[in-house]
Amino acid sequence: MRQFIRTLLLALTVTLLGDLPTDAQAQATQCSTVSGELQSACYKCQQQGMLFSRLSDDMGFCVPRVGPVPQLPTAMPAPAVSAPYGEAAINRYSASPAPPSGPGKLFRDCADCPEMVVIPAGSFDMGSPSYETGRDSDEEPMHRVSVKRFALGKTHLTRGEFASFISQTGYQTGGSCSTFAGGKWEDRQGILWKDPGFPQDDSHPVVCVNWNDAKAYVDWLSRKTGQNYRLPSEAEWEYAARAGTTTARYWGESPDLACHYANVGDSTLKRQVTDLRGETHNCSDGYAYTSPGARFAPNAFGLYDVIGNALEWTEDCVNGNYVGAPNDGSAWLTGNCTGRVLRGGSWINVPRYARSAIRSGITASGRFTGIGFRIARMIP
Repeated sequence: MRQFIRTLLLALTVTLLGDLPTDAQAQATQCSTVSGELQSACYKCQQQGMLFSRLSDDMGFCVPRVGPVPQLPTAMPAPAVSAPYGEAAINRYSASPAPPSGPGKLFRDCADCPEMVVIPAGSFDMGSPSYETGRDSDEEPMHRVSVKRFALGKTHLTRGEFASFISQTGYQTGGSCSTFAGGKWEDRQGILWKDPGFPQDDSHPVVCVNWNDAKAYVDWLSRKTGQNYRLPSEAEWEYAARAGTTTARYWGESPDLACHYANVGDSTLKRQVTDLRGETHNCSDGYAYTSPGARFAPNAFGLYDVIGNALEWTEDCVNGNYVGAPNDGSAWLTGNCTGRVLRGGSWINVPRYARSAIRSGITASGRFTGIGFRIARMIP
């Protein structure tokens, strides 16, 4: 972290002094040739349309380009992994009626609609290998799944976006929500999506929403826009979360790197929630509860907070393993359908529950301060 801050400070110093080298002098380093925090800094430079110049093995800075900004390549490695980085690194925005196109494309279907990312079609191995630390038996057998192109929310649905839905429809969510207190989860009256018992603003993920609330939102948004919005399937969610990686987390195997990429159960949480039991991540993300969306580094598809901040509802019914699971990316709509599957981790989750393959299943009517959702949309 100290090295990363030093890199950013040097970049700021160079910019303020105005003593900037030309493109030829910079000899910008390709991000694929560096690693760790230096690689993350390199990508940030490229996302801002700047070059990255490396001074040493642990030092570098952003350099403004001379002349027009060239198009980034469509395949760059994500930090610490070999997956394609994708065009989502370029913050290109389009609003309807222009249709979404290539992978990584950002778009909205209306001015107050959630921002969506186009996820490319592809195949992946769903589930976790037997040697993965923290795995559960419901993550097996690993199986090959093919996923069609679709769009997924860049972040969780925010409290502000959900408030707009409530304002326009008068939808009622109920008067209680389960919150963590006294070392356990308990349902409390007056804990609601608009006041979950800890500080939030409209940029935070909406929580205290159950599966039915999430379905009501996507049904409303579909009617509002004329597009097919829905919850993602489990397979779509894991494919998008992995973004081409095969490690336990999209940044690698180590849970202790989580705080650069995700808001998880960490030392910040443990200092404020003293009755929390179990191993937390050995880092500090700066948030005890939810954080604003897109505050941490994205995965290779340009999705933020896929692991962490709030668990996410999917369309799928609950099944104890993957025997008989669809292999075409569709939702699994048989099994225990009074419950639905949650994916991803949340602000309170310990390392074993902050992995790409982790699955949780609870009743569809359950509302918790650690559960929100992310929307999907069909693309013809």
